[in-house]
Amino acid sequence: MVVRRPEVLRSFLEDERARLEAVIAQGDAEGTKNLGYGNHMADDASEAFEQAKDMALRQNAEQLLAKVSDALERFDAGTYGVCERCGTDIDPARLKALPYATLCLRCQQRLNP
Repeated sequence: MVVRRPEVLRSFLEDERARLEAVIAQGDAEGTKNLGYGNHMADDASEAFEQAKDMALRQNAEQLLAKVSDALERFDAGTYGVCERCGTDIDPARLKALPYATLCLRCQQRLNP
């Protein structure tokens, strides 16, 4: 692994994990409101939109949390910074931009042409 200052990336990933866990917990605490009890149909439609938006944001946070947690597990296993597909080192600039990257740029481009 050729990652310069890996402790900085690990610290960022740990902070990001804590932030995402807080976002998810906040969404759990807020819960959902019952639709259909408003004074106006437009109010109910606005509330339905907000609930759908909040659900999409939560799902995104859960997916990102899984990626961040996986990256931290790779740190512990000593495989962080190594492409899961070809086994070469992932460019440090790529890891700086996307610390939870699992593929080198070449493999990522092959996967998504």
